[in-house]
Amino acid sequence: MTPTTNTPVTQTPSPSADDIQVLFDRIAPVYDDFNQQLSFGLHQVWKQMAVDWSQATVGQVGLDVCCGSGDLALLLARRLGKTGQVYGLDFAPAQLAIAQHKAAQRVGLAPLSWIEGDALQLPFAHNQFDVVTMAYGLRNLTDIPQGLSELQRVLKPGCRAAVLDFHRPSSEWLRQFQQWYLDNVVVTAAQRFDLTDVYAYISPSLDRFPTGQTQMQLALTAGFSDATCYPIAGGLMGILVMIK
Repeated sequence: MTPTTNTPVTQTPSPSADDIQVLFDRIAPVYDDFNQQLSFGLHQVWKQMAVDWSQATVGQVGLDVCCGSGDLALLLARRLGKTGQVYGLDFAPAQLAIAQHKAAQRVGLAPLSWIEGDALQLPFAHNQFDVVTMAYGLRNLTDIPQGLSELQRVLKPGCRAAVLDFHRPSSEWLRQFQQWYLDNVVVTAAQRFDLTDVYAYISPSLDRFPTGQTQMQLALTAGFSDATCYPIAGGLMGILVMIK
């Protein structure tokens, strides 16, 4: 019998927080255009679904963590209205500058405050917010359990957090399609802007991202009383809804 040799599997190392910050500052000028093109505009629909599932209502105080260029924070501000208040937090100043510019062109929104800060050490008091949202940020945190604990800490008892991100489809065909799309559409599009290395990080970050079932378990461990992960877009995306 021929002896079997175990070949070690090479894994892509996780980027540091500094690496991720540099990445998002670098892509800030094209971030909105990329999201629009690569999702065929559906990212706005998915973000609106996150706001809907958060059950945000007029006059509340909301927080959008990892707000990026501000799309979800602006949707939340529209829902909360002029009597509400929204804080958008991100660690990439170039993204926050774009968010602030976009907000200045909108009317009828809750007042918005843009804050440069760390999602793992939110600069807010316990039980401060009526609603918390996040889009495509949880997957990029260097410590997901700590990030969930921080969301739980700043949320008021009985209130909700809604987190939108990529999801792993249960269908093998859809998993193959998702991988093909990331490798051949997303990275190829990034080549036109000399950002291939930047967008190539998505696939390994998804490989490291907990499944929906694990996300729910992590949320309960972080102190939430209830957590449900809803697959959307055929399971290509998911929204984790948590109640404190």
